[in-house]
Amino acid sequence: MSLPEKAFPVSWDQFHRDARALAWRLSGASKGQWKAIVCITRGGLVPAAIISRELGIRIIETVSIASYHDYNSQGQLQVMKGVADSLLVDEGAGVLIIDDLTDTGKTAGIVRAMLPKAHFATVYAKPKGRPLVDTFVTEVSQDTWIYFPWDMGFAYQKPIADDHAG
Repeated sequence: MSLPEKAFPVSWDQFHRDARALAWRLSGASKGQWKAIVCITRGGLVPAAIISRELGIRIIETVSIASYHDYNSQGQLQVMKGVADSLLVDEGAGVLIIDDLTDTGKTAGIVRAMLPKAHFATVYAKPKGRPLVDTFVTEVSQDTWIYFPWDMGFAYQKPIADDHAG
């Protein structure tokens, strides 16, 4: 499988550093206010684990919304599992929503509607989804495809010079 022209492959080490950087930013904003994390599955599971450790948050809930059904294009959104009723109290005040990426903002919009007073944080953000996120670490262009480490395996990489030989 060849990577698209604007590919952004992220290693486990890089993702861990970026998730910790997000936790550091959130620690300055929280002042101990987070009572729980709601992570958007599946992409939010890994950063939620890292952030919960770094910020000492023990309650982690999930909301499952499927949008990428074939790993290439975003399809119709489907809420597969909602948020626990106990976290919907006071419209999610004190809840930290975590995801790996906000792309078009469609998934973020659904979760924002569920928990309008929650703080929404992602590791990466694209311009269309960025207005829905309160805190993020890195912005990438809308036409960049991020390859997360859990979606990739080790493989030989052809040298750049091989594509430009002439």
